[in-house]
Amino acid sequence: MGHGGNVIDELMADHREVEEMFSRLQAMTGTGQELRDLIDEITIELVRHSVAEEQYLYPAVREHVEGGGRMADKEIEDHSRVEKILKQLEKMSTDDGQISPLLQQLMEEVATHVQDEETNLFPMLKRACTPQQLDDLGDKIRRAKATAPTRPHPAAPSSPTASKLLAPGAGLVDRARDFVTGRGKS
Repeated sequence: MGHGGNVIDELMADHREVEEMFSRLQAMTGTGQELRDLIDEITIELVRHSVAEEQYLYPAVREHVEGGGRMADKEIEDHSRVEKILKQLEKMSTDDGQISPLLQQLMEEVATHVQDEETNLFPMLKRACTPQQLDDLGDKIRRAKATAPTRPHPAAPSSPTASKLLAPGAGLVDRARDFVTGRGKS
């Protein structure tokens, strides 16, 4: 979390982190606590990333990129599907027979989303914004990830304003729960 650089560099570094976690997941042979820890790690990263994008990236896309509203709406729909999968995984036992297909679905959803952002959205944003605007967005994304929730909240509003108001409180509660349970410490 928090790689430095402009918004595109920051988010692409997040994408590589998640891809690395997915590689570890695919190489894993067992179930149990090791699998739960990795699912939690993936969840924490994806939730923080999504909240930050919804608070700052997509409003910037709407403002600066032609047709950005449609693009932002599509990306937010992608996030909603991923968050619902993460919520299902959170409730599942690691020895549940449905966990493997659900993890596969998660990896496919995220890969498609990453491909779309990196191929379409990021180049358009880079052309539409100044380097200073991209740097400022990178700073905002890093700050948002630092206070974002660490657990999926699919029923939470995804509007930037609501998210900026509610996410820090939900993030504080999530981090307190994580501290008490030891979640995310592996």
